[in-house]
Amino acid sequence: MLKTESNSGGEGASRMTNTQAQNTWLERVDIDDNQLLIPEDGEDRKCSSNVFWAGFNLINAILGTGMIGLPYSMKLAGLPLGILLLLGVAYVTDYSMILLIKAGGMSGTSTYQALVSRTFGFPGYLLLSVLQFLYPFAAMISYNIITGDILPKIFQRIPGVTSRSILADRHFAILSTTIAITLPIALYRNMQRLGKVSLMSLLFTIIVLLIVITRTSTLTIPHTDGAWVFAKWNAIQAVGVMSFVFMCHHACFLIYGSLEKGTVKSWSNITHVSMIISLIISVQYSVFGYVTFTGYTQGDLFENYCKDDDLATAGRFFYAMTIILTYPMECFVAREVISNVFFAGTLSTLHHFVVTLLVVSVTTVVSLFSDCLGLVLELNGILSATPLVFIIPTACYLKLSADHWYHWNNAMPCFILLLGILIMPIGFIMAILYPQECSHGKEMTYCLLNSTHLDVSVPHLYKSNATGMQ
Repeated sequence: MLKTESNSGGEGASRMTNTQAQNTWLERVDIDDNQLLIPEDGEDRKCSSNVFWAGFNLINAILGTGMIGLPYSMKLAGLPLGILLLLGVAYVTDYSMILLIKAGGMSGTSTYQALVSRTFGFPGYLLLSVLQFLYPFAAMISYNIITGDILPKIFQRIPGVTSRSILADRHFAILSTTIAITLPIALYRNMQRLGKVSLMSLLFTIIVLLIVITRTSTLTIPHTDGAWVFAKWNAIQAVGVMSFVFMCHHACFLIYGSLEKGTVKSWSNITHVSMIISLIISVQYSVFGYVTFTGYTQGDLFENYCKDDDLATAGRFFYAMTIILTYPMECFVAREVISNVFFAGTLSTLHHFVVTLLVVSVTTVVSLFSDCLGLVLELNGILSATPLVFIIPTACYLKLSADHWYHWNNAMPCFILLLGILIMPIGFIMAILYPQECSHGKEMTYCLLNSTHLDVSVPHLYKSNATGMQ
């Protein structure tokens, strides 16, 4: 009898200890994003964003540097279907961002991690952490690949720099920018300083778009066969690229928390307006980029422009600046995930340096051996962005909803959840079995023809090449 009571008491103490540990873990996870991303400061806390600035921040979060890959998604899906898919992904993104905030209110949480942990426990928290690490990690790899594509062509416009020069080597471009620029900036301990470059990045993005539009009207590239078909069977791979571009859910709670009077209605209005503006810019990138090059379109659109195109070189420069300024922000997110999972949300100075150096080093090494941007965009979009956009927000909402999952009010969340579950495996299999051609660092065929008669006013070169190929 005494032995039974002793065992019972031991089991009760064990359960109590486990419960206390779980509550402690939930308290640690349920930390406001502002505390994680921006240190508390009496003056800064008074500077809550109004609706205008919250919308501006959300547009910056949506309009990532993956925009340059959208024309490639049109090549995968076909232009008409591609535009429809772009509209669909934008709608799903808009809808799921609102669901996140609704689910946060239903669960009493204020971060994405806390919402998932409160809904699906520690396994859900770990899964979300893995996805939230993989997304910026792969994004950093893609940024390095773009840097290796762009900078050598910019340097080759300098008199005396040839294709055999070290300045024209992609490995040198990646290593030098990492050591001299991105790593030092990535070592900042908070995002407050990094946020100051958001306006500059957005302005560079608009400048690049204007250059893409200008070149559409001045270049005549021969259209490839099947350039205007309604749909292509690689459409699911295109959804992966689009999901990568629009994924911004990691910033939703932070932006929502910055509102002076945050409500679901005000957040919905901000989300709708920001998504419409972002969609307009995205459609222009997609259409003008694809119409110019059709079947020649690469994952990095600037790979399509001839290296002697001075206007395109200017576009490469502005885009390179956007990449370099955005890379540290992605590194910050990846480092925070590691900090929360392994270091209880706090990194010492030494750990901060080591973790940052490790993340930057691994992404740099991978990018040195990977030079096909399209594949990276596809895989990151399918494996990381799709569950973060399609699956997790809807799953959390459905579990927290007072209505049954089959209730009419939950029809759209169920549909989006099912869509995401189908897109992930099918898209991954297609991306592996049917990879698209990648012509990194090589001049396109329309650039090589008549190369002995190169003219700095490259539009004439494109037109003469087009005539010769028809």
